[in-house]
Amino acid sequence: MSIVKQAPSYVRGISPYVPGKPITELAREMGIPVDRIVKLASNENPLGVSPRAKKAVEAALAGIERYPDQFDLIRALAERHGVDAAQIVLGNGSNDVLDMAARVFLAPGRSAVFSQHAFAVYPLATLATGAECVVAPAHHYGHDPAAMLAAIRSDTQVVWIANPNNPTGNFLPAATLRAFISQIPAHVAVVLDEAYNDYLAPADRVDTVAWLREFSNLIVTRTFSKIYGLAGLRVGYAIASAGVADLMNRVRQPFNVNNLALAAALAALDDHAFLAESYQLNRHGMEQIVAGIKRLGLAHIPSHGNFVTVAVHDSAAVNARLLKQGVIVRPIAGYGLPNHLRVTIGLEAENARFLEALEQSLHQALA
Repeated sequence: MSIVKQAPSYVRGISPYVPGKPITELAREMGIPVDRIVKLASNENPLGVSPRAKKAVEAALAGIERYPDQFDLIRALAERHGVDAAQIVLGNGSNDVLDMAARVFLAPGRSAVFSQHAFAVYPLATLATGAECVVAPAHHYGHDPAAMLAAIRSDTQVVWIANPNNPTGNFLPAATLRAFISQIPAHVAVVLDEAYNDYLAPADRVDTVAWLREFSNLIVTRTFSKIYGLAGLRVGYAIASAGVADLMNRVRQPFNVNNLALAAALAALDDHAFLAESYQLNRHGMEQIVAGIKRLGLAHIPSHGNFVTVAVHDSAAVNARLLKQGVIVRPIAGYGLPNHLRVTIGLEAENARFLEALEQSLHQALA
C-alpha cells in the first residue's frame, strides 16, 4: 500500500490553498517583463514596507545567528491593546494563529462553523484536525449572524468570523457583531479575524479586544501583512484570555516568528505616518476603482478592506485576458463566487492600468 494512503483520509481530502499568481510566474508564462506587470491579487500594501521597519530589518541582520526572542514585540502589543503579555500569541502570519486555535479546540468528532464565501484558511485549518466544516449561508455575500447561530451544533467548538470579510469585503457593525458573539455558547471558541481592521473608517472602528473582559471564549487575530506591509516576513498575533493563549502557545512551534520579522513588526507598530498614508491611499484608490467599474457598467460588492470584488460575466475568460495584458487579479471561484474577481487597491497608476485592461478585456469578449 502506498505511504500516501497511510495519511488520515481527512488530510488526503483537503484541497490545498492556492495563492495569488506571483509576478515572476506570469513573466515566465507570458514573456512579459517584470516591470510591466501589475499585481493586484493578494491584498498587499502598494506602498511597500514601513521605512522604520526596513531600517529595523537592516539592523537586525547582525543578529540572525541567534534564536528569536519574542519578548519585546509581545510587550509592545500588550501595551498597545491594554492586556497582559500572557494574553498575546505570536504567529508566522495570522494564518499560523488560526491554525493554533483549530488545533487547540478541534478534533475528529467536532465541528466548526463559518460563513459561505469566508476565508479559505478556515476550512483548511478545520479539516486538518479531522473536524467537520459547517457552512452557513451568506446574506448579500456577507455573514448572516442568524444563519451562523442556527448552524451551531452540539459538537461545534469553533466559530470563525472575519470582519471585514475576505474576499467579499463585507463588514458587520460593532453592535451587530457583539450581539452575535453574546449568543454563542460560552464553551464555543469564537475566532474574530480582523486582518483588515486597519482599513476601516474611523466611525466603524471599535475596541473588540476590550470585549475579552466579557467573553472569555473570544480570540481576536490581527496581522502585519496588510496595512503594515510585512506580508513577506509573516507576522500575526492573537489576543485571548490568558488560559486560551496558554493553550495556543502549547501547540505553537518554537521560534515561529523570525528575528527580522520581529524587528520589523516592532518598528512598524509605531510608524503612524506610514499607516496614515497607507490608509488614505487605500481610500482614494477604492474610490478610483469603484468609479471605474461603475463607468464600465459592472456591479461590485461594497468593501471595507483594501480590495474590491467585481462581478463579471465569465470571470475565468476575463481573468485570462487580463493576464495576457500583464495584470494579475484574483479569481475567486473557489470561494463560491465563479462570476467575480477580487482586485486589490493599488497605486493610482496601477488602478488606472487595471481599469484600462479590464475595459479592453470586456470589449474583447464582445468582439
